[in-house]
Amino acid sequence: MATSKEFVNFVTAQLSDLNEIAVRSMMGEYIVYYKSRIAAYICDNRLLIKPVPKALELMPDAPLVPPYAGAKEMLWLQGVENKEFLTKLFLAICNELPQPKPKKK
Repeated sequence: MATSKEFVNFVTAQLSDLNEIAVRSMMGEYIVYYKSRIAAYICDNRLLIKPVPKALELMPDAPLVPPYAGAKEMLWLQGVENKEFLTKLFLAICNELPQPKPKKK
């Protein structure tokens, strides 16, 4: 099942208090960037968060699921409607997210 544009718009609205959020389409699903770092995927109408230590700490009961077959597992945030928690989560994990790889020339 592909992600609906309505779900992407809802997630984007939930993250609207943060600067430097970008959502890019990738093969029918979406990647969420925060300060140019990959923070989450939106796949099959689910918000999947990178399992960095702060995310694991803030979401200890979140199930680990792969965004697609063969991918590394990510934390499934099932409380997307909690805007305050979502903002707090992204602020907390920002410094633990890997830096973007330099672009090849």
